[in-house]
Amino acid sequence: MSQQENPQEAEDMPQMSFIGHLAELRDHLIKALLSVTLVFVCLVGFSKEIYAFVATPVINVLPAGVEMIATEMTSTLFAPLKLTFFLSVMLAIPLILHQAWSFIAPGLYQHEKKIAIPLLIMSVFLFYAGIAFAYFFVLPMLVGFFSLIAPDGVEFMPDIQNYLNMVLKLFFAFGAAFEIPVAIILLIWSGVVSRETIISKRSYVVVGCFVIAMLLTPPDIFSQTLLAIPMWGLFELGLVISKVLKPRPRKNEEEQL
Repeated sequence: MSQQENPQEAEDMPQMSFIGHLAELRDHLIKALLSVTLVFVCLVGFSKEIYAFVATPVINVLPAGVEMIATEMTSTLFAPLKLTFFLSVMLAIPLILHQAWSFIAPGLYQHEKKIAIPLLIMSVFLFYAGIAFAYFFVLPMLVGFFSLIAPDGVEFMPDIQNYLNMVLKLFFAFGAAFEIPVAIILLIWSGVVSRETIISKRSYVVVGCFVIAMLLTPPDIFSQTLLAIPMWGLFELGLVISKVLKPRPRKNEEEQL
């Protein structure tokens, strides 16, 4: 090959590589969407039962003869379907993360893969744990609290669509909040911030937990506190885990690996 051809080849390779990366990313995105669709198709026939299960905290506190209501004509159809789609995404998260891992793994160093895999597993577990905490602990307390403070003459009859919106908001909030240890570990391991710096800012973090809880949860101090306190505890857990974590090697150290 002549020397005149080499520059042209050097110019073409990055472009072909970029297009190849886009094509690979597209394939992984399609597979992730197909996994969600497959789970949704399997669950859509049980959408009413799924909604009834999620509505259990409300049903348990309703007086005898009182049921939930639907103030919109389409709520009886779209509320269960919306919840089923959300559940499909949640159940497909391991498959989605597998596709994400298949895309980024070839570009990682071996020592990066060793920490990335446990962090992926930990993030999935913590996200599910956050949703479980919201459903089994927070929702019953929250619904029971609102049912008790209803003014005299006001019947507590939650709307199915409004209740679903609140539940999904809580699930997302607690699922994301439970990822705090993973975020702390990544920040310290990558060298973005040191463990000592984070510890020195602990008071600001505590205040930030309550501010974030105020933004993510319904506008009541009860649910905000139920989110802020676990966030603080998970922040401390991330610091404990990071104590035994070795920081990521510098660039010159990576070249030697």
